Amino acid sequence: MRLVTLSVIALCAALALSADAARAQSWQMQRFSVALKSGESSEVGDLYYVTNCQSLLVAPIEVTILEGPQGVTASAPEAMVLPRLQQCSKPVKGAKLVLTAGQIEDASNTLITLRVRYKTKDGVRDMSQSGTIQLFP
Repeated sequence: MRLVTLSVIALCAALALSADAARAQSWQMQRFSVALKSGESSEVGDLYYVTNCQSLLVAPIEVTILEGPQGVTASAPEAMVLPRLQQCSKPVKGAKLVLTAGQIEDASNTLITLRVRYKTKDGVRDMSQSGTIQLFP
């Protein structure tokens, strides 16, 4: 009886851990650094929200600059992306995170904070990320 109880507890723990591990969003919490000249754009990374290598997105991904330098914009054009961190073999619905510099007057090195909003089958999920952006005229 005791062996059966321990087996059931172990199975429940394994299922709980695997359920949390199966859900994943892209752009893991790591700082990033980007350097841009006036008018340039840089693709910072892939954005997606998957479970078992299936996209949970129900609307386009939104990105907002919460804090950052004037003249910089962020966008998330839709794209098929490969969730490499989750070891998926096929691309899923997602987006590319792109930062664009407008007309830059003076060189600067600034902290930028972005919020990425994922609208998923499970509801809205917001993630924030900070990094540095170096701007050059």
